[in-house]
Amino acid sequence: MIPGMQAAGGGAIVNFSSISYMMGNAGYAGYTTANGGITAMTRSLAREFGADRIRVNAIAPGWVMTDKQRDLWVTPEGLAAHLDRQCLKEEILPADIVAAALFLASQASRMMTGQLMAVDGGVVVTG
Repeated sequence: MIPGMQAAGGGAIVNFSSISYMMGNAGYAGYTTANGGITAMTRSLAREFGADRIRVNAIAPGWVMTDKQRDLWVTPEGLAAHLDRQCLKEEILPADIVAAALFLASQASRMMTGQLMAVDGGVVVTG
C-alpha cells in the first residue's frame, strides 16, 4: 500500500480505533490497549510518511447503532443511559462513520494528518 501511494505522489490512510480506551472503562483491557495502540501507530505513521504526502488519520467511533448492536446488546435502558452521556442526544448511525471516513479520505482534509477524530456524540467530552 505505501509503495503505491509513494508512486502516486501521496494518499490517505484512515485507521479505525474506538473511544473505549479514552474512557477508562473496566472489563476489556486487551481491546482498549489495542485501540490506544492504533492511535499511537496513526501518529507515528503520519510522521514517517508525511514527506511522501501520505496522510494518516484515525476515527474513534462511539456506540454505533448497527443492526448487530440492536440485535445483541441494545436495551431501551442501556441506550437511554448512553444517550444521557452524549452531548448530542441522538443515536450514532453507520452513515455518521462513513461521512467521517470519506472526509478523512478526501482533499477536504488535505492538511490533516496524525489526528484522531472521535465520532461519538460528545461522550469523550462528558466522560
